[in-house]
Amino acid sequence: MKLIVGLGNPGPAYAATRHNVGFWVIDRLARTLRISVDKAKWKGLVGEGCVDGQKVLLLKPQTYMNASGESVAEAVRFHKLNPEAILVIYDDMDLPLGTLRVRMKGSDGGHRGLRSIIAHLGTQEIPRIRIGIGRPAPGVSVTDHVLSPFAPEEREAAEAAAVRAAEAAAAWITEPIDRVMNRFNR
Repeated sequence: MKLIVGLGNPGPAYAATRHNVGFWVIDRLARTLRISVDKAKWKGLVGEGCVDGQKVLLLKPQTYMNASGESVAEAVRFHKLNPEAILVIYDDMDLPLGTLRVRMKGSDGGHRGLRSIIAHLGTQEIPRIRIGIGRPAPGVSVTDHVLSPFAPEEREAAEAAAVRAAEAAAAWITEPIDRVMNRFNR
């Protein structure tokens, strides 16, 4: 079984924000895989399907970003998953807008959602896809930056990155992560 988690904040007020690109990816992946992510479970919204004989769970934690680990840990414990069977997708200010980075493991890099997941699972050995949202403009706080929508001139690059991230996540279901990294880390 594989668990793919997209990070974001629940509710319509956050839907278009930079911090919610992980949710955008889950929504695109769900459409591609024909999985409905609409069941309330594990403090999140969950969908379940099968891809090439592989059971797949899609999860959008509804705990708010900083407590994402609560939802992920419940799903992981319920299914007794190893960390390598989990893929976390989230926004990253340290990457230029629209850039993707697929990684096998690593620190939280200052991302509080990932920090929560690492703390709840007790390991940094969690595969992830980071989606670049760019740095805040001078004088703009980090909080205001991540909780703001993309500017109209940024929207196309952000949406294209979400599409590529969904493609990478779909590839991860059936391919080794090093092959996914080689293909999508350009």
